[in-house]
Amino acid sequence: MTPLAERMRPRSLAEYVGQQHLVGEGAVLRQAIERGKIPSFILWGPPGVGKTTLAQLIAKLLDKPFFQLSAINSGVKDIREAIESADKQNLFQQKGAILFIDEIHRFSKSQQDALLGAVEKGIVTLIGATTENPSFEVIPALLSRCQVYVLQHLTKDELIGLVDRALKEDALLKELDLQIEEYDALLLYSGGDARRLLNAVELIANYREPGKPFRVTNDLVRELIQQNAALYDKTGEQHYDVISAFIKSMRGSDPNAAVYWLARMLDGGEDIEFIARRMVILAAEDIGLANPNALLLATTTMDAIRMIGMPEARIILSQCAVYLATSAKSNSAYMAIENAMSLVKQTGSLPVPLHLRNAPTKLMKELNYGSGYRYAHDFEGNFVQQDNLPEGVDGKVLYEPGANPAEEKIRAKLHQDWKGKYKY
Repeated sequence: MTPLAERMRPRSLAEYVGQQHLVGEGAVLRQAIERGKIPSFILWGPPGVGKTTLAQLIAKLLDKPFFQLSAINSGVKDIREAIESADKQNLFQQKGAILFIDEIHRFSKSQQDALLGAVEKGIVTLIGATTENPSFEVIPALLSRCQVYVLQHLTKDELIGLVDRALKEDALLKELDLQIEEYDALLLYSGGDARRLLNAVELIANYREPGKPFRVTNDLVRELIQQNAALYDKTGEQHYDVISAFIKSMRGSDPNAAVYWLARMLDGGEDIEFIARRMVILAAEDIGLANPNALLLATTTMDAIRMIGMPEARIILSQCAVYLATSAKSNSAYMAIENAMSLVKQTGSLPVPLHLRNAPTKLMKELNYGSGYRYAHDFEGNFVQQDNLPEGVDGKVLYEPGANPAEEKIRAKLHQDWKGKYKY
């Protein structure tokens, strides 16, 4: 039998639940659909908020050929076959067959590269779906050819409305005469995932005894589903909220909270490499030069958990989390590269000073490449002042040492070495 979640897929935008900022009256995606011409785009949002449903609905409304791949079990060969099929369809219909790729963040660089030409030529209109930030998971060349639309968690009222509509419209549920008296346990179990919510309703409906009234209460839901109400969903909202709490606890120098949130993730089956990667990032971004050993320990932790695995990896992760939480904090290295990136965008590709240029050929030497360069090791203390930034930004301070013992020493040395050049 077709699952309830599949039976309840909307047939029009009016039946589509949530995401009114995208598909409501006058919204950006709604206007594109009504014009009959949509761009390639990526839908970014948590599970069960309607990414696949929206892609299928758009294809139906625009009467476009629809090809669907899952990044979990598709390779470059599958992508090329789908593109070839779409190209053949385009011979008989207007261009723009829709290629939907679920979990596009799981595609490798080579797999994503295989999509570029077809997207650029208009052979396919790409719709990607991802639960991960596309800025980190989708290659820049593909991302630049796509709009990114952020999907939001469904509200409590939207989820309840979805269940009520299923009870009224689904032929099988109508026969059972379910009476839902309490929604809290259902909503808690679903974690905001509409698909899980409808699956839960269907599971509960299967327990109804013919001829008896069936009143659905919170206690009944907990009993039948036998699921912890404080469920950690490693692909849903809890995944994002708990890792955020973990990072902010370490940043906030609270080892007790850090190990608590670590335990929550481990108990929920979170990927230990994902946890370790986030600690490596924090060690550089939030501790940095206040304690350079933090980055060494975090990267060692990454290697160690790969060798050891669970359950012992929990001890290694705990040691690292406590160390990072109790370390001195500084985001000076992070701010330095942010300042530098901002300066580059403002000033463009300024020419490299002649004395810093490489001069491997006779012509380059004749053009004074490398002329006037002073080799630091030829001077006392292995240091000499010279201009290392391009003209126009020379003397610009991009790295500002943090207020901690390690960087106060760095500040003192910079002040001594660069007095008159940089203001430290």
